[in-house]
Amino acid sequence: MQTILGANGQIAIELAKELKKKYTSNIRLVSRNPKKVNDTDMLFSANLLDKKKTEEAVKGSDIAYLTVGLPMNTKMWVDQFPIMMRNVIDACKKHQAKLVFFDNTYMYAQNETPLTEESKFAPVGPKGKVRAEITNMLLKEMKSGQLEAVICRAPEFYGPGKTQSITNAIIFNNIKNNKKLKVFISDNTLRTLIWTPDASKAMALIGNSPDTYNQTWHLPCDDSRLTYKQFIALTSKVYGTSFQYTVVPKIAFTLGGMFKAQMKELQELLPRYKHNNIFVSTKFKNRFQDFPVTTYHEGIEQIKKE
Repeated sequence: MQTILGANGQIAIELAKELKKKYTSNIRLVSRNPKKVNDTDMLFSANLLDKKKTEEAVKGSDIAYLTVGLPMNTKMWVDQFPIMMRNVIDACKKHQAKLVFFDNTYMYAQNETPLTEESKFAPVGPKGKVRAEITNMLLKEMKSGQLEAVICRAPEFYGPGKTQSITNAIIFNNIKNNKKLKVFISDNTLRTLIWTPDASKAMALIGNSPDTYNQTWHLPCDDSRLTYKQFIALTSKVYGTSFQYTVVPKIAFTLGGMFKAQMKELQELLPRYKHNNIFVSTKFKNRFQDFPVTTYHEGIEQIKKE
């Protein structure tokens, strides 16, 4: 059996589809209020902050995928992520399940240096620090040999369905709601974005490839990176409409953070928009040479069709 812990987000939904399509019909979906993705899915209600419930959720699993996400709330991240990671690690060790962890890039330095699996952790704020903490927690267990696990790391998302990301929020959600598009800090820095179905498909592939374990993998992205100016121009071409946008400067977040919690929460991430973001996924592409990476043009077309 393969179990998805944190099963309601877009990454988990696409993961469940891919596991069913290519690997197994024996899938357990775990969250506080899980919902079936495939007809054969088994549902298990659990809060991963509860150690006993987490153990019950993992019991009987050959592979457990940790894809849980939390709202953009620093206190929640700091209070909850370490507990959830410890509970999941202990449950996997107890029931001898492999662990596949879906990770992000918040622990990396927010500068122009290309990011590889060997890049040092250099978090700039509390959200980055807690992501580094839980990843190091898992790396320590992997190094000890007591847990067979793999880390699948992805940069910022864009994608279909319920994809929750900054790019979806400031571009595609605004298109849908007939609002002016927004860009944070700069429209001239290169971005590396991952198509959410690609992230899930790659994670399923890694999880079901025995030679990938006890390593970190950067999930595959289109290497034809675009600035937001170019990304919006491409989106305009696909939609057949000339979309206008506003660049939101740092001062707006500083002032807005005094009144709006969301603006305050985003301030930690702003340096990444000031610099080119070069997320390198060569390791994955060399190992899985037949994996089809979705181009930005193909992804935008699919979002439009929805």
